[in-house]
Amino acid sequence: MQGEENDLSWNEFCGNPRRVWGATFVALMTGMFAAPLCTAQAMQKGIRVELATASNALASPDADHEDSLIVTITSNGSVYLGINPSTPAALAEQIKSRLSGREQKVYIKADARAPYADVVTVLGAARTAGVEAPILLTTQPESPGPGTVVAPKGLEVLVGPPSPSGSESTVVEVLNSDARWPTLKINHEQIPWAALESTLSKLLQNRTEKVVLVKANGRLPFAQVVHVIDMCRSTEAHVVLVTSEL
Repeated sequence: MQGEENDLSWNEFCGNPRRVWGATFVALMTGMFAAPLCTAQAMQKGIRVELATASNALASPDADHEDSLIVTITSNGSVYLGINPSTPAALAEQIKSRLSGREQKVYIKADARAPYADVVTVLGAARTAGVEAPILLTTQPESPGPGTVVAPKGLEVLVGPPSPSGSESTVVEVLNSDARWPTLKINHEQIPWAALESTLSKLLQNRTEKVVLVKANGRLPFAQVVHVIDMCRSTEAHVVLVTSEL
């Protein structure tokens, strides 16, 4: 029941009454069906987690393949490569050996409640293995019909240096605070959460290359960071996750 309260409060904070009802419904459905749907999406066996919700994720059909490379992070920080337990220290070499020169995507299936720091550690291992654009698997806000096979969807992100060479970037910071929700800043100026998408759209509208750097505190729940990434993707921006601690 705690997860339901968090989802409802999030949308109340964003100030959208229609989404309050939608979020409540999704929260109820997530509690009952999220884990089975995650398993049904993958042709290979998978570790059950509660995926974060995103509205702007793209279809990732390759995640359905039996030999797809999926790294799972549970709510308590346990890490799996496929169905095999792993550790952050060993993960980079394990991913590298699985890639074996193939052009293959790496999918991160992280629990929405996991601390973002745990996801950052995995992203760092993937980057060490040569993966610069992992895909964060998400669930969708819409409810599938009975008997519907839900195709995997995800948000592609870049993991790299704070300032990509030759790019004019907008910086979004998600900071831990004493308030109920994190502090949100764009280019060092604090903004309300409800203004995130519109502010980004205004800043990026005349850019030839849209790049947003996202810096988030490691103690935040992964779902809150995904929400920010999702809003950035709604503006068609490339999202670079800066993995240094805030």
